[in-house]
Formats: sequence, C-alpha cells, structure tokens
Amino acid sequence: MKNSNIKGTVDVVTLGCSKNLVDSEQLMRQFEVLGYKVRHDAEIPDGEIVIVNTCGFIGDAKEESIHSILRFADLRKHNKISKLFVMGCLSQRYLNELSIEIPEVDKFYGKFNYTDILKEIGQEFRADLRLERTLTTPNHYAYIKISEGCNRTCSYCAIPIITGKHRSRSIEDIENEVKGLVSNGVKEFQLIAQDLSYYGIDRYKTQKLAELTQRLSDIQGVEWLRLHYAYPAQFPFDLLKVIRERENVCNYLDIAFQHISDNMLQIMRRNFSKSQTYELIDRIRTEVPNIHLRTTLLLGHPQETEADVDELKEFIQKIRFERLGAFAFSNEEGTFAYTHYADHIPNEVKSRRVDEIMEIQQVISNDINQSKIGTNFKVIIDRIEDNFYVGRTEFDSPEVDQEVLIPITIKNLKIGEFYQTKIVDATDFDLYGI
Repeated sequence: MKNSNIKGTVDVVTLGCSKNLVDSEQLMRQFEVLGYKVRHDAEIPDGEIVIVNTCGFIGDAKEESIHSILRFADLRKHNKISKLFVMGCLSQRYLNELSIEIPEVDKFYGKFNYTDILKEIGQEFRADLRLERTLTTPNHYAYIKISEGCNRTCSYCAIPIITGKHRSRSIEDIENEVKGLVSNGVKEFQLIAQDLSYYGIDRYKTQKLAELTQRLSDIQGVEWLRLHYAYPAQFPFDLLKVIRERENVCNYLDIAFQHISDNMLQIMRRNFSKSQTYELIDRIRTEVPNIHLRTTLLLGHPQETEADVDELKEFIQKIRFERLGAFAFSNEEGTFAYTHYADHIPNEVKSRRVDEIMEIQQVISNDINQSKIGTNFKVIIDRIEDNFYVGRTEFDSPEVDQEVLIPITIKNLKIGEFYQTKIVDATDFDLYGI
C-alpha cells in the first residue's frame, strides 16, 4: 500500500500525567529546531513520525497506552506512517515484553533515554536547548518538573519501579527554565514531582522546597506558582511561611493522604499515622488560613474493611477538603502489595467505595462553592468555550480542578489575562462569574 503519511511532520501523543507532558514538550522542541512540523495530540495523527508517550502507573492507564500503541502499530504495518516510536513509563516498565509482542513499533524507549529517538533519524540531541520546550498548554501556563523518581515505599505504588530513586534538579536549573518561559509569555507555573516534600535532600542534604519556591516567586513576571504532589511524612513546614507571605504563591497545596485509618496506613506503608494526619492538616490551615487543599484517596487496597472506609468517610466530612479525588486499587506487578497480599476485594466493591467517597465530596464541594457567591476573585482566562470565557482562580489547577465560567456577552476579556471576577452562582464543581 502506498505510504500516505505527511512528510516532515512529527505527531506526538501524550498519555498520563503532566510529568509525561513535560517530556513530550522537550522532545517536540528538539524536532522543531530540526525543521519538522510538530503536532501534539492531533485529531488524526498521521505524520511521517509518530511518537507515543505512554503511562504505566495503574491498570486503566496501561490499558489505554496499549490500545494506543496497537492502533498506531496497525497504521505502521500498512505504511500509513513511516516511523513509530514508543517512550515513557509503560515502555520503561515492560520494554522487553513490548518489543517482542508489538514488532511493528520501530523502537521502544524508556522514560529517560527518549532523546535517543533523534539518533534514529540521524540527528543529535541539542544540549543547549535542554531547557526549552514547545508548550502544548495555553501559552500563559506551564508545568515545571523539579525532580524525578521517588524514595518512598508505599505498598501499592509502581512509580519507584518505573522512575527509580528521587533525583532533584538544581535550583539554578529550574530558575533558568522558568526565566526562559517567562520571557515567552508564561505567567503561571505548576511545580510538579512524584514527591515535592523530598526535594533537595538528595542534592543538598536538606529539604529545599521552600527556598526553591521563594526564589521562583522572586522572578519578575511569575504571577502564580502552584504546588502539586507533596508527601505528608517529613513535610517541609518552612514552605508554609512562603505560601502565606508570597502573593504570587497560590494558597493551594496538593498533598495525597491516601487513607486515614491506622490499619490501612500501616498496611499501605505510608509511614504516617491518623493522628499525625490530623495534626498536619491543622497546622497547614492554621499557618495558611485561606489555603485550599487537594488530596487523593485510595480505595479497595487489600485488607481494607468497611470499617476502614467508614473511618475515611468520617475523615473527609471532618476535614472538608476543597479538592478531592479517589481511585480504586490496582494490583501492580513488582509492588509490595502484589507480592504480600491477595487482591481479594471485588472490582465492583472497589468502585462502590470510590463512588460513595465522591458522593460525599460532591456535597462538600457544593457547600464550599455556595459560600463563594458574592465574593471577588482574581481569575485567569484559559479559553472560550460555547458562550463562556473559561477561567480559574488561584485555588484551581488546570485540567484537574473546577473552573469559573463568565458569559462572553458581559465583558470583552483576553485569554491569558487576569481579571477581578465576582462570583454570582455556583454548582457542585463550577463557579459562575461576572
């Protein structure tokens, strides 16, 4: 069959989290300076080269990655694309198996050697461009990956298997990346890592998240900094002063507690207790009174009982997290849980427990949103959708949190700009402003 791909075009498809997105953006920039037309998550990816950046964290993500690879493998088999490369977490974890089972893929790469894809087309990685990226997000915000890897030993988590030990980037390196993005018009930055709390320990022998955040907030042009994925154990308390005192550091913290019953926290190897959890949350909210907390909970881990779930329900009703997500346990090869516990809880029970938690959170979210009616917030406009400008407050991270909807008939607003907005109505997971 005649090759029908678009010459000189590279299609990059990114699956999984924002950390994967950063890797895609860095690789895209390398291709861009070589003269390729680079597209991301195109509606019909049919470039000369297709690169799939995979996720391998839990079962559903792995399944999505496999389906995506197979779809493009079929196109490669029928010469609809010239080259197919696969990178990211799934291929890092199952490199040998995938290479054997899907031979249509020209080459598989892991999470850390993906820049070698350039060698396959006779080019070299441009080290002088390593801090540059082709943004796939709107031009006004970007994700900043401050470290890679994780030293924790949570029973259920495959991340250390995939990424290895924690490796912090230098403060100077991150500063230079942010300065470069600011010069290109970026105003909002989400600091991301598998474990923000550990940042600096490996490189500087002490926690450096507070210093990093403060130094980034000093950069002229940085309007918002937001922090994702802190770990509760060994939490860097000096960070709270920075959040409280720096106007451009959002009153927002994403910290995954996963559970609350001491029974489950011990089984899950979280190295943190129920009492410590309540004490930490109380201290965070005392030192930063207006903070919005996002957390993640895990339901259906082996040996979880209905009593454990009831304890978790009581926890979220007491704490009233502003943002909360829940997911079901996935039995991942190589993890402590996989080798030490039987995955005895049926999937329908796991799903029911997740649904029950989210139903409680829906009521809490609605109550919190209703309390915001009549108040004013600084809002950044992300896009226009239907008949609304769609924006966010400092308490809302892109993609994962709620949005502020402003009728386009009311104001003439610009994407990427900040506006004072009065909240006039609210639903469970959205605000309406003027």
